[in-house]
Formats: sequence, structure tokens, C-alpha cells
Amino acid sequence: MKTQDIAPFFATLQAANPQPETELEYTSVFELLAAVLLSAQATDVGVNKATRRLFAIAGTPQRIVALGLPALTEHLRTIGLYRTKAQNLMQTCRLLIDRHGGQVPRSREALEALPGVGRKTASVVLNVAFGEAAMAVDTHIFRVANRTGLAPGRTPLAVETGLLARVPPQYLVDAHHWLILHGRYVCQARRPLCERCAVTRWCDAYPAITRDGAPATPGTPTPRRRPRATDPTT
Repeated sequence: MKTQDIAPFFATLQAANPQPETELEYTSVFELLAAVLLSAQATDVGVNKATRRLFAIAGTPQRIVALGLPALTEHLRTIGLYRTKAQNLMQTCRLLIDRHGGQVPRSREALEALPGVGRKTASVVLNVAFGEAAMAVDTHIFRVANRTGLAPGRTPLAVETGLLARVPPQYLVDAHHWLILHGRYVCQARRPLCERCAVTRWCDAYPAITRDGAPATPGTPTPRRRPRATDPTT
């Protein structure tokens, strides 16, 4: 994607969704942190189903610790990797109480020191809760950034670095939401819905997709090859 095309690309996404939001349900910074921690290799719908019940009775670190690991694990049973996630969330709650007065820290270093919280989760919290220009690269953003040519990269960190360098400042805070929603509902992995896409004119892969009838990611030798099962963003 040419540099001069990036601003109109995001202006179009902004016009369609002026105030994008995460699809995870939360009412506090802690609930956001917990929901994002639980969302790895799980859908937002599945996480929301579990956290609605959990947060109704235990929406703070103190209450989750009081709930106990066995009960917490049972509440998360419908989420993938629920045992590991329950242990991480419990340990995170204890550290929040012991080190941060029960509050979610605002620094990346402190966030990433929490069990189950990696760079992507920390970026979501910094962006959504604190309004920082952090870019959480999940599988959808990784795909959109490469496919469109917005910020090609072989790793999530390379894509993140490219996006932070190329996205205009006025779009940077909301860019994460626009890209993830675009990847989730329009620029899908198996078959991008180009007929519904408002930004095809700036997409590097669009000519190849319309010619071959298959998703094409810049740098991929064979456009018709199915995507790998492993998620490079986890």
C-alpha cells in the first residue's frame, strides 16, 4: 500500500464506524484485563458468555481470590484452555492485590509481568482502557496488514512496528479496532468478502484476489494455498 493511500484507507474505515469498540464485554479496567487474558485462542462471544456469569459475582481481584481456584475454573469451563487460564487469572489477581493495590497498572512492563499477560494483551489494555496508541496484533490484524500491504511482516512484532510507523497519528488510537473488525467480518481468512469491502481500491491484494478468486497475501508464493493452522500471533 502506498503511503499516500493510508490516510484515505483509514478515513473510509472511520466513516463507516466512527467510534469503534472492542466486542469484549467489561465494566472496569480489571474486567477488561481479565476478558482479554481469557480471549487467547477463544472467541469474544465465548469469553463474554463465561464472563457475564463470572463478573456478576466476582468482578474484582479480591472477589476472584475469595471465590477460589476450583470455582473460578468451573466458571471458565466453556473457554478453551480454561484450566491454564483460570490459574493465570488467579495468580494475576493475587499480584494485582500484592503489588498494585488491587488496581491494573498502566505500564507495559508491569502488565507483561502478570501471569498470562503477553505483549498483545498488554497492548489491548493500554489502548482500550488508557487510550494509548498501542497496537495489539492478533490474527486478524496480522492478516489484514499483510494482505493489504499496509504493514507487511513475518511476525506480529514486525507488523506492529510497521503499523505504528505508518498509521497517521489521527487514526492511531482507533486503528486497532478498525483493523480487527475489518479482518473479522470482511477481510476473512479463507475468502475475503471483497464485494462488501469499502477499501479495495487501496488494497495490494485485491487485483490478485479478483483475478484468481482466492485470498492473496503479499509475499505468499501460491495464492490458493490454505492458511497454516498455527496462529502466529499467539
